[in-house]
Amino acid sequence: GYIRGLALDERIVEGTFKLLVGNKNTGKGEDDEHAERKRDMKLASYLALFFLLTTLCNGAVTSRFLHRMTGSSNYLTNQELWFNQTLDHFSPIDHRQFAQRYYEFLDHFRLPDGPIFLKICGESACDGIANDYISVLAKKFGAAVVSLEHRYYGKSSPFKSLTTENLKYLSSKQALFDLAVFRQNYQESLNMKLNRSNVENPWFVFGVSYSGALSAWFRLKFPHLTCGSLASSAVVLAVYNFTEFDQQIGDSAGPECKAVLQEVNQLVEQKLASNGKALKTLFGAAELKIDGDFLYFLADAAVIAFQYGNPDRLCSPLIQAKKAGEDLVDAYASYVKEYYPDVQTYNQQHLKNTALNDGSGDRLWWFQVCTEVAYFQVAPSNDSIRSSKVDTRYHLDLCKNVFGEGVYPDVDATNIYYGGTKIAGSKIVFTNGSQDPWRHASKQTSSPDMPSYTISCHNCGHGTDMRGCPQVPLSPEGNAQNCSSPDAVHKVRQQIIEHIDLWLSQCQAADI
Repeated sequence: GYIRGLALDERIVEGTFKLLVGNKNTGKGEDDEHAERKRDMKLASYLALFFLLTTLCNGAVTSRFLHRMTGSSNYLTNQELWFNQTLDHFSPIDHRQFAQRYYEFLDHFRLPDGPIFLKICGESACDGIANDYISVLAKKFGAAVVSLEHRYYGKSSPFKSLTTENLKYLSSKQALFDLAVFRQNYQESLNMKLNRSNVENPWFVFGVSYSGALSAWFRLKFPHLTCGSLASSAVVLAVYNFTEFDQQIGDSAGPECKAVLQEVNQLVEQKLASNGKALKTLFGAAELKIDGDFLYFLADAAVIAFQYGNPDRLCSPLIQAKKAGEDLVDAYASYVKEYYPDVQTYNQQHLKNTALNDGSGDRLWWFQVCTEVAYFQVAPSNDSIRSSKVDTRYHLDLCKNVFGEGVYPDVDATNIYYGGTKIAGSKIVFTNGSQDPWRHASKQTSSPDMPSYTISCHNCGHGTDMRGCPQVPLSPEGNAQNCSSPDAVHKVRQQIIEHIDLWLSQCQAADI
């Protein structure tokens, strides 16, 4: 359960004491007593930190408690904290607020002047601070890690009903302002608890994928609020017809696997025309009544193998089936059902559901796609892997069907606002994996004060620098041991560390 309010709960202290100190026993040797003293000291330091940071956010927070020290190895912490956020940052008369979920991890925080790493959560529920490479960086730099859930996603929804009208405050612009306001409040509250004023800890912002773009955009729009940003697999370029996406899948697959995937697509299109119902049932996707939804689902099932560092899981059985003269559609169906069963995500009836539930993230992200960034993963006119029926018209029809008339992505406005790949920022590190189809919406060339690195290896996909290999499921601490070239990952990580180190020191020097 979660503790509401600002008072110290005795159950936490008692539980923490048992966890850290254990049960007292008599008849201990000298080594045992020494170990016990060390544990007691550790307890004292935790409790001191807890007292110091209780009610850190000056009344804006409705919940505060020591993070769970035993828990899933997938999370550094999954203890929820809450922040009262402004609904519309761009209205001078609308002062409504909503509760926004966030997390903090203080194990490595070097009081009082250690850096604060702001890890941005993106287009899904944020259930904690993932134990990826940020844990290694936090330890190295003595940093606190805080993470704010993106507005509308997870438990941070301003509304109980997600009608198109209610989604009008869902945008990257509002999300960036959320981060800025949260960052300011967190800093001011820390200053208050440390009995100081006008002091700034050095901040650094991190994000992967869409949140990687937010990380770059945050440094662009609020350069006074962060010393720098890591923009991992950052999709900073809004793209209307994103044909490079499918082309990269072909390149990542290699000639043999690519040819088999193309043959699978041809066979699927033939069977869809002759007996579509039986074909959809074979893939466990009978609920997808719209053929375009089904074909998009099949295309994405292949994508995830390359995007998230598991290419052999897809290509090996298909190539083997081809060589053995087996039914390729059956072989692909086996792969899809085992590794990509999330059919509902592609069902437009599901996307039209305005009730707030665990699956709402699909509708929310499509709203951002259909209003701001597009990334329409259409089939190229030549040499395509995905079906040619996954075209611009399919995407525009989806936007209209799900959200209503007049909803379409204004990518030109988005790129004018942020600059696309010509982003005129500074102190931003861009990183991409060589096999990741999303890298073509990222900044892949270095420019002054904005280095860009591509990590090249057979299974280096989306967010490799932070997630290791494979990128999904999570490799604790972003372990790169299973990358086909761990040295390639290590080399880029060293560059990241050097930039963080330099930019943090420049920040601190400017404050002196």
